[in-house]
Amino acid sequence: MTGARHELHFADAGEAADLAAFLARLIHYDRAAAVRLQAGGEVLAVFGRPPSFEVLAIRTARLEATVTAGTTGGAAGALDTTVSAGEFADALDTALAALSPAGAGPLVVPVPAAVTGPPWAGVLPPRGGWRRVEGLPGADEVRSAVSAAVAEFRARDEALPEERRTRAERDRIGHEIWSRTLGGTGLPLRAVHAAQSLGFLRPVRTAAAVGGAGAAAGGTAALAPVAEPLALLSAGGWLRLRTPYGSVAVRTSGLLGLTVSPA
Repeated sequence: MTGARHELHFADAGEAADLAAFLARLIHYDRAAAVRLQAGGEVLAVFGRPPSFEVLAIRTARLEATVTAGTTGGAAGALDTTVSAGEFADALDTALAALSPAGAGPLVVPVPAAVTGPPWAGVLPPRGGWRRVEGLPGADEVRSAVSAAVAEFRARDEALPEERRTRAERDRIGHEIWSRTLGGTGLPLRAVHAAQSLGFLRPVRTAAAVGGAGAAAGGTAALAPVAEPLALLSAGGWLRLRTPYGSVAVRTSGLLGLTVSPA
């Protein structure tokens, strides 16, 4: 429907706040960032591409509904659009700020107007056929691998003589380091670096029973560490590092498509 306005009804304010933080990180790397939104069933998938890492970042959130505003009763349906990351972040922040202190009431976020999508927005992961790739290290080892690579880059950069300290030389060093793979998995270190930089590898903590909805809306709650299930998946020429906070996908070759499923 031409000119239709869409609303996202989020099931959890905490997930919406995490999504807003993800958008803020994307904007940090590209102030003009665009994101592709796809909602299917009760899940919203947000796709972005931080230019420094040459990967596709994916964040999901649970929905109660996707509503087309301006129709009789508000028709529910699917959504597929590309929007400004900044405008979507502003819409999320406005909706979160309007929540009551107790977190009561629905979190309804209007979808910004569509923008012309960048080329990457038409090249998304496959719809299905994902299989687990063995050999992925644990979360602590993955974070250590990123830290070691960052330390190596800084050491090699500092060791450059003044006449060779150019953007081209630094790019060469970075490409050599971040093109290495994580163990025997085939996943380039740049994908792991992106996951770390986007907040996907931070330790997972969960709110205890104390706090409830109020905690999700910004109140206080007891926090306790929980397991950190990381997984590496492969399908249709893609590798995908899945974490509790989102996924980072690297395209090697193959098919186009999309999967809208929890991260």
